[in-house]
Parts: sequence; C-alpha cells; structure tokens
Amino acid sequence: MGVHADRLANALGRLYARAPLGMRLGLGTMRAACARSAHPERSFECVHVAGTNGKGSVSALVESVARAAGKKTGLYTSPHLARFAERIRIDGVPLDDSALVEALEEALTVGHDLSFFETATFAAFLAFRRARVELAVLEVGLGGRLDATNVVEAPLAAVVTRIAFDHEDRLGNTLGQIAMEKASIAKAGAPLVVGRVLPEARSRIVEVATLLGARIRHVDEELDLERDALRLPRPAGKYQLANVEVALLTCRVLGLEPYVERGFSAARWPGRFEWLVTDQGPVLLDAAHNPDGALGLVESIHEALVERPSSWPQGASLAGRPRALVFGSLADKNYRTTLPILATIGEASARFYVEPKGRKAVSPQDLAQIAPGTPCEGLDEALEHARRTVGPHGVIVVCGSVYLVGEARARLTGEPMDPPVAL
Repeated sequence: MGVHADRLANALGRLYARAPLGMRLGLGTMRAACARSAHPERSFECVHVAGTNGKGSVSALVESVARAAGKKTGLYTSPHLARFAERIRIDGVPLDDSALVEALEEALTVGHDLSFFETATFAAFLAFRRARVELAVLEVGLGGRLDATNVVEAPLAAVVTRIAFDHEDRLGNTLGQIAMEKASIAKAGAPLVVGRVLPEARSRIVEVATLLGARIRHVDEELDLERDALRLPRPAGKYQLANVEVALLTCRVLGLEPYVERGFSAARWPGRFEWLVTDQGPVLLDAAHNPDGALGLVESIHEALVERPSSWPQGASLAGRPRALVFGSLADKNYRTTLPILATIGEASARFYVEPKGRKAVSPQDLAQIAPGTPCEGLDEALEHARRTVGPHGVIVVCGSVYLVGEARARLTGEPMDPPVAL
C-alpha cells in the first residue's frame, strides 16, 4: 500500500467513525467550520439541487452541460455507489487519491466537530476551491432547509426536482411540509427552478419562494415536453424525461442552453435504469427506493418493452425476456408501499429478497410476507438464484436500496468498493 493509499485509508476510517452522528440537520457547525477555513463555499459559483427523486440525475445533467460549455466544474452528490470519491468530482472525474486525501484531512482537522455528511460536504468545498472550480453543482443530502449544503449563500440557481413522500420522520407527513423543507434552499434574487409537482406542493413552494425573495421558474409554464425535451437525446427510463425537463430549464436560466444537447449526450449517471451486460446475462439496475421511484421504474420497464432506450447497447431489449426481481430496503423507507409496486416486475417464483448494507435493513423474511418471494442470505445468493430462474437470456432487475444497487454494480463490473454508508 502506497503513501497516499495509507493516508486515504486512515482518512476514510476517521470519516466513517463519524457515521454514528447520522444525517444531522442544522447549519451552525457547518457555518463555523467554513468560517475557520476562510469560507471555501464562497470560492465558486453554484447550482443547488433538492428534490425527493431525480436530484442526482438533474445535477449530473447540469454539470455535464456546464462542462460542455467550457467551464471548470465540480459535482457533489450522495451517497456513493462504490467508491467514496464518486461524491466529489472535478470536471466529471472523481477525485484522485491525492486530492481526496488532502480534502478529507483538512476537513477532518478544521471541522473537528462535524458529522459524516457535514465532513464530506466540507471536503467537497475545500476540493473545489483547491481545484479553482468555476461552477459547482451541489446535490442536497436530506431535505434542504437544514441540510449541510445550504450554507451556500448566493447560488446562480436553486432547483426543486420533484416532491413525493420520503423521510417523513425528518421532513414532515404532508407534501406541503416536505415541499417547504426542500424549497427553503431558495435565495433572494436567485431563480428557483421547479419541476412538475402536485398542487399542494406547488402552493407551498410559491409561498416559500415569495417569502425568501426568489424568482420562481416553473417547468410546466415554460417548457413543452414535445417541443423542448424530446428533441434532445432520449434518456434511459421514461421517468428521466421529467429530470431532462428540469435540467433543460435550469440550463436555460444559466444561459447554457446552446450546450445542452452535447452536455446531455455526454452525461452519465450509473444505477438509474442502467443496462449491464455480464457473462451470465443482462442485469437492469435502478435505485428506486420509494413509491414515487417505484412507479417510475415500472412505467419505464413497460415502455422499454416496446421501445429500446437509445442509451442502451445495441441489441439490449426487455421484449420477450423473462424477468427476476432482486430487492432490498432499509427499514426506515416506505417498503410496505414500494414493494407491492415493484413486485409486478417478476412472478412470486422470480422474486429474491436481500438485506442492503449501510444501515438497519428490513429482513428478507419480512419482505416475503408483503409480496411472496425467496429470502436470501446475501446478494451473491440472490443473484445466483435469480439467474438460475430466468436463464442467460432473462433480465435480473436489481432495485430498492441505492446501497444494494451499488453493491450489485461493483460485483458485476469488478470495480473496487468502499464500505457503504447510508448518509
């Protein structure tokens, strides 16, 4: 193990030791750490993205367009699929070991009292400053109002992608309450781009934007899906069309629309309706983990039975192929509603349940009580049983927890994997 590898392992160990603090909501400790380091969050322009689903995809699309426009970009997202470095990207590339070590060591030292997620966010700000990033796209971790990323003071634009039920224990039990938390990343004088949301959420977003002095821009008022979005490269997964719309309007607001087609074509966001070809047969990965995401995945599968997504490899198709479901959920997710939606992907004899890593998970036995299927000891067993069931021509759909999708992707591609952490 080299010097950088030793230091990185040590830094990641110290970082992961902060995981028990959880996803701490509140801005005080984060603001203090930023002040102690001469405010790295002020060293770059940024776009701030919140939403129940789609915020990672929108962030990746906007960053890719900014890069196509010639800007030096940063991208901060969470969680990671395989390697922690995926969370912090410069010009589309995860930080190398040297840059990651420097950012983490400074963040851990200066931000001695930060939680895991706060430290990761602070490290991203430090890395962006050191790399002289011009435009950073920041994905909210949880909610928005009290999320660590919300220490940024003057984004070029704030974005709310979708509003649906998730994290009700932290964000509220109504769409209006959840919308308020997410829309509170809006800043005075800056545009707030809002995707297609239900009336209850929309009225609360307008209320928050008005109170904060933000200039609201609604996708459903400014874009026509047929005219604007469908002339662009068609994304994999029908549900991604809504994300394309939000990203397109955001780029228009930023003055980057001439670079949209090239940027969208180059954008990659693994684990979202992603088709993998393996020696044993095809696998479809999707991080659908709540009812809204599950409905989007099932609808996208139905559409893909008729039309192959353009981003899939030549010959990739769901038509005529048997399907098996591999599913797992964290215990604090709404799995009782999500699983029955996803269970339609495979027959009872082709559903296999597993515990995701990263945080307390639902037992496979409990999942089998909701929708009949086979509990498995681990992912390898689930994938083996699923492949035996559908054969080399069939498709295994791995979904539910993003941490399960990340583990499956690493196994199937042979990529190294850092320990998962559900923060």
